[in-house]
Amino acid sequence: MKILTVLLVALTFISCSNNENSNDSEEVIPENILQYQPEGSVTITEGSGGLVASLESGDRFGRDHDKIGDVDGDGVIDFVVGARSDDDGETDAGAVYILFMNNDGTVKANQKISMLSGGFSEVLNEGNFFGYGVAGIGDYDADGIPDIAVAAPVAPNNALYIIHLKTDGTVKDFVKNENINANGLSAIGDLNNDGRIDLVACAPSSSDGGSNRGAIDILFLNANSQVIYANKVTISSTQGGFGEGLEDNDQFGGREVAMLGDLDNDGNKELAVGAFMSDGGKGAIWILSLDSTTYNVVSKTKITEGLNGFTDELVTDINPNGTFGANLGHAMCAPGDIDGDGIADLVTGANQQYEGWGYVLYLNADKTVKSFDRINNTEGGFNLSLEAEGRFSRSISYGGDLKGDGSMAINFGGGAGTTGTIYTLFFRPQ
Repeated sequence: MKILTVLLVALTFISCSNNENSNDSEEVIPENILQYQPEGSVTITEGSGGLVASLESGDRFGRDHDKIGDVDGDGVIDFVVGARSDDDGETDAGAVYILFMNNDGTVKANQKISMLSGGFSEVLNEGNFFGYGVAGIGDYDADGIPDIAVAAPVAPNNALYIIHLKTDGTVKDFVKNENINANGLSAIGDLNNDGRIDLVACAPSSSDGGSNRGAIDILFLNANSQVIYANKVTISSTQGGFGEGLEDNDQFGGREVAMLGDLDNDGNKELAVGAFMSDGGKGAIWILSLDSTTYNVVSKTKITEGLNGFTDELVTDINPNGTFGANLGHAMCAPGDIDGDGIADLVTGANQQYEGWGYVLYLNADKTVKSFDRINNTEGGFNLSLEAEGRFSRSISYGGDLKGDGSMAINFGGGAGTTGTIYTLFFRPQ
């Protein structure tokens, strides 16, 4: 009886102590402390977020996107968005949209560019998928208006278009670079220091070295917006110094890459490249150190479940679209240093992990993962309401300081099975 009484007293004391701690000034430490401050989000889709675009189901609006700069001169960053299955002119010919933004993340106005809109005088073939890859490239023709690059990857018209814009988002003129295969496109800054932004064309279906192993092409352009084919650098399992590590069906290259800069201060820049079907469909990210002169790979680090600091469990289930696995590394962007440790970080996703999960990977100088935050319906602090199988994070881009207040906008594509959606999430770095 005495023992029972003592236990009851002890339990009462513990209960009272816990209740007191919950009400006093002592801080309750949450289970997962975010390394950024979430500051809300905006959903951009047909009829929402200011977008009025007459989208149709299956257009795949948001299949790729990027910030352009201030096209209309209102002081706010504008975006380019691909809709690679738009049917203007031909079935799946494709289109892109110039989104003129308000600084709260909503769309002020938009201009479509397709075979039938925006002054684009090109003839696209059926299934050309114009807009599969898009990138902001700065002012290539030196007229004071930023320009865009757009990929149309399907033969016989597999090409890269450099489109010089007018202030209203229509086409002033364009340059067609033929025989460029890009199922994804990323601007990587001025790698060769010639004053022009360079590009990476992603070819995850390349069979260089093995079936669907994938490849990327680093592209340099001249002052006339023409690809300098002789200077193209291909990185695959047989080229560019990559060496061993890729297997059949890995789909190295993904849909986007991310230039991280020189993480370890050795004079060589690091480029993050996804291989989203690697490891049984779980997916992986390769961080490549590129020689500062040849841009070939001098070293590499693989990030996937249980490797180099990434400890999350990734699914391998069959997906509704016939693929399998979480597809980590399908898309990504480089937002700079989010957690304030002086090292650039990486935003990526596993777009077929449940509703689609975003990840912020906080990197070490040795290219491994220090820690990470998840972004989904229940984590990340944005109170998202994503549809099951919506493939949130199937495209990702850095939107810059859209608000002009020191925060950063990061765009995540989703809305698979509908017209397509972009979620603009606002982060406050540490």
